[in-house]
Amino acid sequence: MRIHQLSASEALASLHTGPQGLAAAEAARRLREYGLNRIEGFRRAHPLADLLKAFTPFFSVVLWIASGLAFLLEREMPGQGMTRLGYAIVGVIVVSGLFTYWQEFRAERTLAALLQLLPDRVRVLRDGCVSSLGAEALVPGDVILLQEGDRVPADCRVVEAFGARVNTATVTGESLPRPCEAERSNAESPSRSPNVLLAGTSLVAGKARAVVFATGMRTEFGSIAHLAQAGGEAQSPLRRQITHLSRLIIGLALGLALLFLAIGWGVGIPLREDLTFAVGIIIAMVPEGLLPTLTLALALASQRMAKRQVLIRHLPAVEALGSTTVICTDKTGTLTQNRMTVNALYLGDSLAFETAGNPLAQLQPQCPRFFEVAALCHDLPTGEDGLPSKSALGDPMEIALVELARAAPGPTPKWRRLDEIPFDASRMRLTTLHDAPQGAILYCKGAPETVLLLCTRSFVDGRLEPLSEAQREAVRKAQTEMAGRGLRVLAFAWRPPDSSSAGERLGDVAALERELVFAGLAGLEDPPRPEVPAAIRKCREAGIKVIMVTGDHPGTAVAVGRAIGLVCSESPVVVTGERLHRLSDTQLQLALDAPEIVFSRVGPDQKMRIVEALKRKREIVAVTGDGVNDAPALKSAHIGVAMGCGGTDVAREAADIVLMDDNFASIVAAIEEGRAVFDNIRKFLTYILAHNVPELVPYLAFALFKVPLALTPIQILAIDMGTESLTALGLGVEAADPRIMQRPPRRQNERLLDRHVALRAYLFLGLIEAVAAMSAFFVTLLAGGWANGEPIGTDDPLYLRATTACLIAIVILQMVNVFLCRSPDRSVLVTRLGGNRLIAWGIVLAAVLILMIVYLPAANAFFGTAAVGPGAWLFVLPFAAALVLLEELRKWIVRRRLVPKPES
Repeated sequence: MRIHQLSASEALASLHTGPQGLAAAEAARRLREYGLNRIEGFRRAHPLADLLKAFTPFFSVVLWIASGLAFLLEREMPGQGMTRLGYAIVGVIVVSGLFTYWQEFRAERTLAALLQLLPDRVRVLRDGCVSSLGAEALVPGDVILLQEGDRVPADCRVVEAFGARVNTATVTGESLPRPCEAERSNAESPSRSPNVLLAGTSLVAGKARAVVFATGMRTEFGSIAHLAQAGGEAQSPLRRQITHLSRLIIGLALGLALLFLAIGWGVGIPLREDLTFAVGIIIAMVPEGLLPTLTLALALASQRMAKRQVLIRHLPAVEALGSTTVICTDKTGTLTQNRMTVNALYLGDSLAFETAGNPLAQLQPQCPRFFEVAALCHDLPTGEDGLPSKSALGDPMEIALVELARAAPGPTPKWRRLDEIPFDASRMRLTTLHDAPQGAILYCKGAPETVLLLCTRSFVDGRLEPLSEAQREAVRKAQTEMAGRGLRVLAFAWRPPDSSSAGERLGDVAALERELVFAGLAGLEDPPRPEVPAAIRKCREAGIKVIMVTGDHPGTAVAVGRAIGLVCSESPVVVTGERLHRLSDTQLQLALDAPEIVFSRVGPDQKMRIVEALKRKREIVAVTGDGVNDAPALKSAHIGVAMGCGGTDVAREAADIVLMDDNFASIVAAIEEGRAVFDNIRKFLTYILAHNVPELVPYLAFALFKVPLALTPIQILAIDMGTESLTALGLGVEAADPRIMQRPPRRQNERLLDRHVALRAYLFLGLIEAVAAMSAFFVTLLAGGWANGEPIGTDDPLYLRATTACLIAIVILQMVNVFLCRSPDRSVLVTRLGGNRLIAWGIVLAAVLILMIVYLPAANAFFGTAAVGPGAWLFVLPFAAALVLLEELRKWIVRRRLVPKPES
């Protein structure tokens, strides 16, 4: 018989295990035998195909064309050095391609390493104790504990189930969840059996205990894994902008090349020289280092975010983070520490608060049934005695209640649980049924407004009495007082033992959840995270609205909001789930205009409605979630943020980013990093476009005024891929501007190359560098006796010194410019010269390379340069000073415009 056709005890025996799981030593032996529980991955493309792809982006295709023209011209004009130029261009393509491939490969490995920080966790019984292990460590025979929201880590046979339902769509294609049970099944296939849970499926309700019978590639999911290979990743908005920018620059380069090719032909320049000129324009205009730097910037941004406890699952989230305008956040665990303690009890008709001299556990004799509910009505995993272990894993709220019951002086009952109805957002309560000596006893806890409706009696002075309206009002008053102190309030109730229902299950909920006895209220304190108030202030300064969306009482939500600085006004707008249900979409959108709004007692479906309303208002929405029912809201939002510690697997799979520490402050840190990525690419873009101008002007002067060519194509490549390579990369990883979170969110349609960037790069910084470079060239020529209009050979020592002076001017001015480009408006006195080791090493590399190019004979022969005296270097210094002074003046004017004018 197959395992699903066996009884639960027979299934355990067939796997040589028991209800308390395997011994640790046996589990280790089986792990060696069966291997890790994981699905072997598939590459979407061969590594060689990835490598070839790195050599064929848009920029590289244009350079391949330029190199082909160079080799063609060498055949027509032997001895002009075009072969050397062709090989140099090919070398640039190879270096750029290898760097891009290495960075993407490194990014893949980084992502894989980061994902290992967040492995699927599963609660396993080993040696009779519950422990949390990575799913890869599971072996056949392990007994695991599953609850709502957990993903099933291996093929398992259910041995115990409480209201469990499983979503099998990932394996069987069934759209509706099906119930799980422990009884033997006559189904033909295990995948269709209600007592089998397949790897890759997820529990959407209830909880279950199951024994693993297949792991890794032996699972049903493993057998079809090759059919489920992921498709290509969608291109991010940032990538689309880079593509748009690439086409713009290439179009400009080709347009200029063709235009001046026509001009050269018109003024009588020989075709061969004209083509050489066109190749030079293409090389001058194409920013060869753009794609490698972009790859590096994104890879390092992901690493920086990981250090700040943020795991990026989808690349588009990096860019979207920078334009976030609204954050919808949970309260418990995100704004608070999720470390709960019982701070207040309402028993009988009195409200008591925890003090050093009055521990609440001492009130047990006053209402023993209340402490029974606290001890037994929970979802924590239990041992053979029916009680959770001291180190139980689970909801901190339930752990706090169990600890309260353990601290009580009276004995804690150890009655076997018969059945339960798990907590869900619609019922807002948990009900359990236990086998007491006197009969089946029912315990219930949950939101006071739902539990109190089921109560008809109360326990006062040791006897049961009808629950009067005055008593109900006193309970509501106590609840309001607790909530006003920021406490989370739960109501407790029970139903007396009934021998006639000892064998009943909770199938008929309405029949059993009736005539309950009200036992009391508990107020639990969950202190705010200490770093959250500062994060909230940073959001306000950044123009980001924060909205609390919680299932807690309105008073509790507002009290916590005040404690963290989210609520500052006397009367914030508070929308309960009941009120939200009555609001139309238009009314909801109008309500969201309130400067301070809190949503309380809200269900997961309503959270998604809030997200959709904000999107209709054209907000960029980030939303947090941890449960299964949060998945729709996480997917609907522009940025879904799941909890890494306390969240469910389903929520993490639906999210774009995962908080490794479940901390709201980490979201703000991620937004800051997202903004920095966009800014850094702009800084890099300004830097490389600035040197395009002094590289282009020599060719324009050559074509229009018939003067000698001040800069050769191979010297341009020496700048782009040599002297500037490391400094440009340094700008790509520049630290965020300290004021980055003091400005409003970036518009979604904002371009990388906007009017301000283009004017600053081309017509300001670039123009100054072009004047300096051409001045150095002509002053050297004129000082050597050259007269305007005289022909000069490309191998003439005077020409070689002049073009070397031009090259020196561009390199030195770019070494200065890199510090100016660290900020578009802050003075270099503020940004200073240090703080970026990559730029510092880039300056050292640039200095070494330009000295080698100028003074090494082999480099002279290759790059067409010649040794120059100190005058060529000193000539550039006034232009460098002018570049600094003029740029500082421009920044000062920009800062003056940014300062708000005082009101008259």
